[in-house]
Order: sequence, then C-alpha cells, then structure tokens
Amino acid sequence: MITVRHTATVLSLIGAAFILYIGISYLIAPEWIATGFGLPVWPTGDAAAFSNLKGVRDTVTGIVVLVLLALGQRFALGVVALGFALIPIGDMLTVLLHNGSAAAAFGIHGLTAVLVALTGVLLIRERAGADTPVQAA
Repeated sequence: MITVRHTATVLSLIGAAFILYIGISYLIAPEWIATGFGLPVWPTGDAAAFSNLKGVRDTVTGIVVLVLLALGQRFALGVVALGFALIPIGDMLTVLLHNGSAAAAFGIHGLTAVLVALTGVLLIRERAGADTPVQAA
C-alpha cells in the first residue's frame, strides 16, 4: 500500500537528488548546464561567477532536504519545502522577465515549484493523516 509518508519520502529524495545534480553541475560544468535554465544569454567573463552562486544555492538546498529527512524532521521539512518552492517561482519569473524561453519557465521552473510545494504539503499533512493511504486515481 502506498501511503502519504512513502510518497512524500520518495518525492523528497527525488527532489534532493535532482537539485544536488543541478547544483553540482553548476559548480563543475556551468557552461554545459546553464543553457537549460531558459535564459537567452548566460553571463560570461567575470559575470560567469554567478553560476557558482546558483551552484552553491542549489547544492545547499539539496543538503538541507537530506539532513531534515535523515533527522526525521518531516514537518519541518514540509515547511521548508514550501519556502523552497519560492526559489523556482523566482527562477520562472526571472526567465519570463528577461525574454527567456516560456517553455522552460513554465515547464522546468513552474513544474518544479508545483512538485516542491506538493511535497511540502504532503509532509505537513502527515502529522494530521498519520500514514493515510493515497487514493488511486
């Protein structure tokens, strides 16, 4: 039986792995990963250091998720995940406001925001639902 707890755990682990991959990629191969962000032009020269900022931000985000999950702080992780959902919303708005790809803005960043927020809601809901089975569609 698939429970809310299992679903939230799987989504948390997938999210942590994904954002760690993105963050580490920005740190070691920014020229390769940056093209998928959705902006028409990525900073070069001295401005390219901004990719390190994104790499550090994303890597730490993944570490925070894993630490809270490992410590069993699931409600706190749910609250943090709702806050973290603002990051891809900000990324989506940045892409849209700087003439980037609308498909990337909504398909990558918007979808990420929805999945992170959903994960947060499921983690917070655990406290009320106490391992309630997920209804099949």
